[in-house]
Amino acid sequence: MNNIRDHYFEGERILFGLSNSEIENVTFGHGESPLKEAKGIKLKNSVFKWKYPLWYDNDIRVENTVFETMARSGIWYTKNISIYNSAMQAPKLFRRSEKIVLDRVHFANAEETMWTCRKIKVTNSQINGDYFGKDSSDIYLDNVSVVGNYVFDGAKNIEVHNSTFISKDAFWNCENVTVYDSTIDGEYLAWNSKNVKFINCKIQSSQGLNYIDNLVLTNVSLTHTDLAFEYVSNLDADIVTKIDSVKNPISGKIAAPCIGKLIMDPAKINPAKTKINCAKIEVKVARSDQNQKPKE
Repeated sequence: MNNIRDHYFEGERILFGLSNSEIENVTFGHGESPLKEAKGIKLKNSVFKWKYPLWYDNDIRVENTVFETMARSGIWYTKNISIYNSAMQAPKLFRRSEKIVLDRVHFANAEETMWTCRKIKVTNSQINGDYFGKDSSDIYLDNVSVVGNYVFDGAKNIEVHNSTFISKDAFWNCENVTVYDSTIDGEYLAWNSKNVKFINCKIQSSQGLNYIDNLVLTNVSLTHTDLAFEYVSNLDADIVTKIDSVKNPISGKIAAPCIGKLIMDPAKINPAKTKINCAKIEVKVARSDQNQKPKE
């Protein structure tokens, strides 16, 4: 095992093809692709200052390391990488990589990060930025905070626990999503998706949970959520709070203590295909509201 310690490097591909090495207290300054095509690397207490630090790598472990703002597009085409206790300041950090483990990691700017990746596990971490996780698959999150819109657009096979999302258009175009014990705050949640479950969650979402096939909500709070379930088929919703309004579900069942406004337009759907179990419905409407403001 090679040991590289207490060093400052500059230059393009400065450690190209390095293998079976420990790197500690090293700063990689100006120069692209310092560790391209590396394998079997343990990296500690180090800093990446420039572009493309870890491309086409295998078997990488990173601890207590900083990826500064210009270390953009940092980890592409890499397999079997784990990162712990590290600060990720640059955008576009992961693309087309797999077998990724992140724990106690902070993404200051996760814009366009984790695209088209697979086998991802993120725990005890903070993610800030738009379009995180686009078109990725086989994702596990626990105790993660996400602040940024369009998270997991087009992703598949997602399991989430004990997490928070402040995100417009989260989980769009997804397949096989299960979220447990989490909080979601954001408009237009989970449109155009299928096989979506929320269990013991708190949700606020204007026009959320629409255009979904096979949607399950178990013991869910839907506060300040309006025009929910439009064109949702195979719906099984057990809601513990008032729903501000429900619009034109295709089929299934809804249980809730109160619905503020129930819109069931026979010109759009067959109302008989959805069973409503609700102690109080404040307003019933047998047609769609043509003056509804469209999604921007």
